[in-house]
Amino acid sequence: MLQIFQITAPIFLLIGLGYAAAMSGLLSREQVRGIGTFVITFAMPALLIKTLGSSPIQQTMIPGYLLAYALGSLATFWLAFAVSRWLRRDGLSGCAINAMGMSVSNSGFIGYPLVAAAIGTPAVLGMAMAMLVENLLLIPMALVLAEAGKQQGGGLGTVLRMTFGRLLRNPIIVGIVIGLGVSLLGIEIPPLLFKPIDMLAGVAAPLALFVIGAGLFGMQARGVWFDAAWIAAGKLILHPLAVLLAFMLLPDVDPVMKAVGVLFACAPMLSIFPILGQRFGLQDRCSATLLVATSLSFLTISVALLLIGNAQAA
Repeated sequence: MLQIFQITAPIFLLIGLGYAAAMSGLLSREQVRGIGTFVITFAMPALLIKTLGSSPIQQTMIPGYLLAYALGSLATFWLAFAVSRWLRRDGLSGCAINAMGMSVSNSGFIGYPLVAAAIGTPAVLGMAMAMLVENLLLIPMALVLAEAGKQQGGGLGTVLRMTFGRLLRNPIIVGIVIGLGVSLLGIEIPPLLFKPIDMLAGVAAPLALFVIGAGLFGMQARGVWFDAAWIAAGKLILHPLAVLLAFMLLPDVDPVMKAVGVLFACAPMLSIFPILGQRFGLQDRCSATLLVATSLSFLTISVALLLIGNAQAA
């Protein structure tokens, strides 16, 4: 148990430090947003380019991992959508946003630091593949459904073009594409470029955790606790179990990568969840859900690490 605490404590201490910095007024929301932009635009892409570009393509893209993570996440998405639609009686936009919150992890800001601390180098490969599933499948699907429910702007074709246009300009996706391209072509990054890339990659994890904590300050629930509770429970419990079941159905995947995938699924939802929900009038629900899920993830991640450790020791 002490070993698990040694993994999780630094992660949540950095989150707490970010929260304290925002609460004390040392950092304004604009400054926090600037740090977050730096992480997404420079640090995370550098980390992906460094790791993916330094390994053969066969070692960076694992079909079984991609398939299992996608299947588990899709199962969670559509279960959440069905519960929202037929039990909770939400509108189409609400169903889509709820489903996204339950099935899309904060892979870059929490998942990667967690898995890197617990398992090490495979964390970057897991992050790259998880982000491909999230950014090219789950998020576009959720936003298209949500836009259809809102019924504003152009038709489905316009929504699809706008959504995928934004995704193709996403620095994370650009970093993955560059890293895979370097790996596929067998290009060796020259030392003059590799050194700054390496330096940027080194600050990705701590800054990401700091930004998460600072962003949590000031979030309010405003009477949506029940909605927040069931979505957070689905994200922290159902999503990891669904991914685990998918890996069990695909036994050829390396056990270490199975643990990586389950731990990424254990992370709370993406930090921009309230921003995505704001367009559809769901900012309060999304903010409360992110606050609840991030707070409870300390407990659920610790339990997951304990169970994974026991399974590996058996």
